[in-house]
Amino acid sequence: MSALRITGTTITPVALKDPPLLNSSGVHEPFALRSIIEVHTDAGITGINEAYGDDATLDLLRRAAAVLPGVDVFDLNELSRRVSAAVTSVAASSPTELIGAASADKTVAQAVAAFEVACFDAQGRAVGRPVSDLLGGAVRDRVDFSAYLFYKWAQHPTAPDDPREFDVDPWGEALDPDGIVEQARRMVDRYGFGSLKLKGGVFPPDEEVEAVLALRRAFPDRPVRLDPNANWSVATSHRVAEALAGELEYLEDPTPGIPGMAEVAAKTDLPLATNMCVTGFAEIPEAVRLGAVQVILSDHHFWGGYRATQALAGLCQTFGLGLSMHSNTHLGVSLAAMVHLGAATPNLTYALDTHTPWKSESEDVVLGGGLTFTEGAVAVPAGPGLGVELDRDAVARLHEQYLTCGVRRRDDAGWMRRVRPEWTGKRPRF
Repeated sequence: MSALRITGTTITPVALKDPPLLNSSGVHEPFALRSIIEVHTDAGITGINEAYGDDATLDLLRRAAAVLPGVDVFDLNELSRRVSAAVTSVAASSPTELIGAASADKTVAQAVAAFEVACFDAQGRAVGRPVSDLLGGAVRDRVDFSAYLFYKWAQHPTAPDDPREFDVDPWGEALDPDGIVEQARRMVDRYGFGSLKLKGGVFPPDEEVEAVLALRRAFPDRPVRLDPNANWSVATSHRVAEALAGELEYLEDPTPGIPGMAEVAAKTDLPLATNMCVTGFAEIPEAVRLGAVQVILSDHHFWGGYRATQALAGLCQTFGLGLSMHSNTHLGVSLAAMVHLGAATPNLTYALDTHTPWKSESEDVVLGGGLTFTEGAVAVPAGPGLGVELDRDAVARLHEQYLTCGVRRRDDAGWMRRVRPEWTGKRPRF
């Protein structure tokens, strides 16, 4: 096959409605931002992907996109080289707080990932094979996901300077163990999830311990995870780990930083997982040396794309670490990208996170409304590339929503201050 060269790119920011999900930082805003990336080639083939859509990320993506014309979509080393050179001037800061401490390597990785996955999609379309084949072949035809449970309000609060009134969310309120168990029942009944994850760090730890125990009583055959997003001190983490010994599949990021996680790990047999203190390759040596984590939640969006995540999987296998995938609010293109990667990663040891149930069914950019969950899993798309197509009308609607929603960066703490003016969102709080 002759070279398949990039002729240009299209980056379309979109906004989707987001429920009032509570977390250690505050509360989700009424809209979440994503971007739809299209990489066009001289053969008329276009590869697609999805990334974050805040202003800082869009600036990063546009800088990278400007240097891509002429690159062969199969020459991913050249793509990485050009993107790295193009974003050097902004690489000291990070577009997202999700990657922990900012670094040049992490910022470059986010930019590379956005276009690398689109190039894989174009490759697959060109050769008529699914992306999972290009990643070494699918070792499973279905990828398992976990129910992602949140404490939440019934609707977003209004503010004196904002005349908008927000609808009551169909999932309703969940502010105590009974509410969380009811939410889990709806998730399991609707999607068939075989494991449960509670986003903690919201209420005093004893209340969240009770919620976990209530989930274990209600679903004795389903593993439960708890993620307080580093909102506990080491001492609190020790106390909670002791209270939940034998009850959790893993405890995710109970306290900030690798040294703190190592202190917690030293006094519990619960596996500790992270997507906060190990979010780049430079952080792995210290984490392994100190025994700080036993499970890493990868995310191709900020680890550097598919090839980098496969390298991470190899390191996890080498050091005997478990592997799963982190999720933020996303649309169907990201879900498809996760499924292909999950299918082609042999040592994927835990069901993946997903925010898909929290997305309105009427809001997706994928034709047909996106991929579906059966018994908690998503079948690997069989079509070429990522196996999904853009719904152009839906992209246009969500782009118009982006233009009018007023959100340009994620600010959970700022939205919480509408209800609690003294709120800072600083961690750890307990």
